[in-house]
Amino acid sequence: MINLVSYAKLCVTKNPILISQHFQKFCYSTIKLTSDNYPQVKRDNKFKKLTSDDLEYFGSILSPQEMIVAKDCDELNLYNTDWTHKYKGQSNIVVKPKSVEKISLIMNYCNKERIAVVPQGGNTDLVGGSVPVFDELILSLSNLNKIRSFDGLTGILKCDAGAILEEVDNYLKDNGHLFPLDLGAKGSCQIGGCVATNAGGQRLIRYGSLHGNVLGLEVVLPDGTIMDGMHSLRKDNTGYDLKQLFIGSEGTIGIITGISILTPTNPKATNVSFLAVNNFKDIETVFKKAKNDLNEIMSAFEFMDMKSMQLTKKHLNETDGNISFPLESDYPFYILIETSGSNKDHDDAKLEKFLEDVMGDETVIDGTMAQDVSEIENLWKWREMIPESCQAEGAVYKYDVSLPLSQLYSLVELTNAKLAKDGLLYDPEINAEGQVIGAVGYGHIGDGNLHLNVAAKEYNKTIEKCLEPYIYEAVSDLKGSISAEHGIGFQKKKYLHYSKSPVEIKMMKDIKNHFDPHGILNPYKYV
Repeated sequence: MINLVSYAKLCVTKNPILISQHFQKFCYSTIKLTSDNYPQVKRDNKFKKLTSDDLEYFGSILSPQEMIVAKDCDELNLYNTDWTHKYKGQSNIVVKPKSVEKISLIMNYCNKERIAVVPQGGNTDLVGGSVPVFDELILSLSNLNKIRSFDGLTGILKCDAGAILEEVDNYLKDNGHLFPLDLGAKGSCQIGGCVATNAGGQRLIRYGSLHGNVLGLEVVLPDGTIMDGMHSLRKDNTGYDLKQLFIGSEGTIGIITGISILTPTNPKATNVSFLAVNNFKDIETVFKKAKNDLNEIMSAFEFMDMKSMQLTKKHLNETDGNISFPLESDYPFYILIETSGSNKDHDDAKLEKFLEDVMGDETVIDGTMAQDVSEIENLWKWREMIPESCQAEGAVYKYDVSLPLSQLYSLVELTNAKLAKDGLLYDPEINAEGQVIGAVGYGHIGDGNLHLNVAAKEYNKTIEKCLEPYIYEAVSDLKGSISAEHGIGFQKKKYLHYSKSPVEIKMMKDIKNHFDPHGILNPYKYV
């Protein structure tokens, strides 16, 4: 029978993926420049190096609060360095315009002067796409952060690109709705960045992708032209659907400044269960039954392997000794199921019957179900803290891929086997010199999205050569995609051919060249 544990409140981190105190102690000066780690990538001399005249121009349209210059080097490091601490640029200026018109003026000037620009949202990007490679101008959207309007009848929200996901979601909840996207980085990621990377997250199984929810966009093009497409119609069949070009374009053909999006009503009842199973095949069995039995109320179906939970327990114990794991024992795999609907009694009955069945046939061998909102947050924390926990040892190589469900976890097993074969796995009894703690797997079962994290003590070329292109070749052999939701960025640009045909890549380059003929937007990445 299921053990419904009612345990003490955990200290819920408002934003689990934000850099914690552990990481804040990390000295930015020890992080190598991207240009040093990848000397084969050369600065394109067609891009102008900033002069005092350029700074004077930016100062003429921006207030002092809208600019960060070289003298503020400590603050500049935050904008130059990505969340994983793997990529670091050399920009000497960050501009933070407070209006779309100012962004337009900046882009018009940069286009004429051939100044390279990196648009940046919350900088929670995991593939090096939101930070410069060399000395590109960083254009932060953080000051463009207002909710423009909300229609409670249709659920259509219009907001600035720099609005924080969690703040927007809280606003919508106060108005009986919710944002159709949820991420571990919700406390710092921005809506525009989510759209620019086509983020998926944990609610995709219920509410679909941003390609289906975004109704319109406002975009500043590389030459400063403002494309006002902030439509609020769900059906508009008048020619090309231009907004789709910018969803997932990673700031390479335009800067998203405004979003019109359809938001669902807030569920009246939410339940979360945390379950344990013996093997990945049992996860498939539970998922199939959940689709049948919980169909219209299932909003998330996540899985985590034992190693990911062990790293999370270690990290949480070091940062908060009052935290206890939801289950009493360790198991090979864990499942987190969330249901959300409009009738609590109806949902509770369906979930309880489902749990009785999967426990009765011993597919699920242990589990707990949240009894209140606090416990729901606590259970989700174990899933959302995995990324930070994997990096707590010093470094993490992150691979966000999509695979056929039957092959989803095999990539983790293949990766660990490759690391062992190359003598890189750390084992104090066998190989005390190994630099890799291990490959872990977790992710969204509902859309076949695996997050493969390789926890290591440091970033080095030996580990990277072991993993790349091996992982991308394996993904291609398994008929998957090398990127499910994090994008291409700097990390994956030379591996795009594993998921796209030559014709598709040529068309992508043609689109880039059409919108940005001088190549000033987010160079050295994507295509």
